[in-house]
Amino acid sequence: MDDVDTERGSPVDDAAAAARALEHVVDPVIAVTEGTITYANEAARDAFELGDADREAATALGTRWTHLATVIDETTVGTARQVDLADHRERVRIHRGTSGATLTFERDGTGADATAESVGDSRSGASDRLVKDRALEEAPVGITISDPDREDNPLVYVNEAYEEMTGYEFDEVVGRNCRFLQGEDSDEAAIADMAAAIDEDRPVTVELKNYRKDGTEFWNEVTIAPVRDEDGRVTNYVGFQNDITARKEAELALERQTEELQYILDRVEGLIQDVTAVVAGSTDRSELEREVCARIAAEDAYDGVWIGERNPATGTIEVRSSVGDGPDGGTVATDTGHPAAEALATTDPAVETVDGLTRAAFPLSYNGIEYGVVTIRTPRAIDDRETVILSALARAVASGVNARETSRVLATDAVVAVELEVTDRTLAPVALSAAADCRLEYSRSVHRTDDETASLFTVTGASADEITAAADELADADCRIVVERDEECLVEVTGGEDLVGWLSERGVRTKAIEAEAGRARVTLEIPRSSNVRSVVEAVEDRYDGTDVRSFQQREPDGETRQEFAARLEEALTDRQFGALQRAYLGGYFEWPRPTTGEELAQSMGVSRPTFHEHLRTAEAKLCRAFFGDA
Repeated sequence: MDDVDTERGSPVDDAAAAARALEHVVDPVIAVTEGTITYANEAARDAFELGDADREAATALGTRWTHLATVIDETTVGTARQVDLADHRERVRIHRGTSGATLTFERDGTGADATAESVGDSRSGASDRLVKDRALEEAPVGITISDPDREDNPLVYVNEAYEEMTGYEFDEVVGRNCRFLQGEDSDEAAIADMAAAIDEDRPVTVELKNYRKDGTEFWNEVTIAPVRDEDGRVTNYVGFQNDITARKEAELALERQTEELQYILDRVEGLIQDVTAVVAGSTDRSELEREVCARIAAEDAYDGVWIGERNPATGTIEVRSSVGDGPDGGTVATDTGHPAAEALATTDPAVETVDGLTRAAFPLSYNGIEYGVVTIRTPRAIDDRETVILSALARAVASGVNARETSRVLATDAVVAVELEVTDRTLAPVALSAAADCRLEYSRSVHRTDDETASLFTVTGASADEITAAADELADADCRIVVERDEECLVEVTGGEDLVGWLSERGVRTKAIEAEAGRARVTLEIPRSSNVRSVVEAVEDRYDGTDVRSFQQREPDGETRQEFAARLEEALTDRQFGALQRAYLGGYFEWPRPTTGEELAQSMGVSRPTFHEHLRTAEAKLCRAFFGDA
């Protein structure tokens, strides 16, 4: 009977007095504990025909209990709840205690005894207060109440969530102003906003850094609102604290990343423009490398930069140009963990930070040809975004080096002649020599206006029909008969694995290709200043079954045949060069002529008058070159 409060002069714990009072209540009143009726007043005993042995609630109350049992379980301890049982035209008031519940049945919603009404009314205010108190204590956010009528507006209440958030116990904070959570990094502007809102009796929400009892920081979203009485006077301030540390740190991290990205873009944009100008304007590779190093080192963010090239003979990377301190001794061993060695080994950027110093290395590679590595030193970290930008910068530098090396091949005889043997049948001459059982000898190549390279080969040992039949089996390449003679044919090969064009893009001249019985002997001329090993490795990677037969270095000696040919070729337009080349290789200057001007014109895709105009102009330039008038 500890759930029943008579409030009629008897103490709450006087069970006998409470029972006597309830006997006079005309509405049925029962007490239930774990499904058993532990008490029933006279009205309940009569209404439900309760005997001394019939005390099971399910049996006594029937269908009523099915609904009431669920409602009792859902009712918070210490509160009251009212339920309508429509099927029985009853209203039941439930008072939930710690060990059971007291049920008062009101018939038709009327007829409640004055005593029962007084019991319900006396409990309702207390129940409302219990619900509010419990809500404050169990709220998932920190709640505080302060009293502005007392000096310094101290706290008079904090809930459990506040204690857990701050680490302070109730007794440690009550009587103190809430500012004790503030510290040296708390936002003064946010604090001033709260003070102004309190002075003006208005609500406010701010975010500021607070400090727990153990000194750790957390971001606190604080909302303060005035509480007024019936006359509108502010009696208290209620505060709500929400730990937003995770969200705030994410926001701050995003702001930092945005600022860093903007800084990188602003800084690197000018760097890329300047380096691009250097690449376009330098006259040789050494000048390009010096200017690139100087421009990168001019950035405040970088302490130094150097460009090095691998030396296979010594197993080191040798510095070609540098600004600031380069590697000790001017070299880096290729078998060490230095970022420059790692970048060349993996062909990917390599970044290393040791004792606050970052070294970032980026391979200088273009079309699979290695031209060295650029290494940057900086006292700050280099993130993924900056790595991507600097990698693009390195590719631009490698492109510039490639252009300089390609131009050197046309103007110098200081080359390394490399002879290779290739058996990969993706190479058209190899496949044709095997399929038609013939011999192909490379003559020259012409770069067409559509950026396609057409290579001309003289074929012996097979008829035009046999060559055409073999060409039909080529996967991607096209082979066309240009001139047919009794013992040989001139064929034009385009598309497919274009070895000549591919090598030309890498600064390498194809000197000769001789293919027979499914094997091709290829002679290349590579500038001595280029990375010969890298070029050879690229060919080996591209074509299976490639073997190196010989290396030979040649020194310049006056104007060589290559220099003369390069000078003449520079004077001719593509069409003039093509007309002269096809006329010579097609036997047009022989007698009797095996081909006509009409046929050669068709092979170039031009009219016969246009072909003859190009041929005459080319012949005139050739004569001037020979007789000193060019």
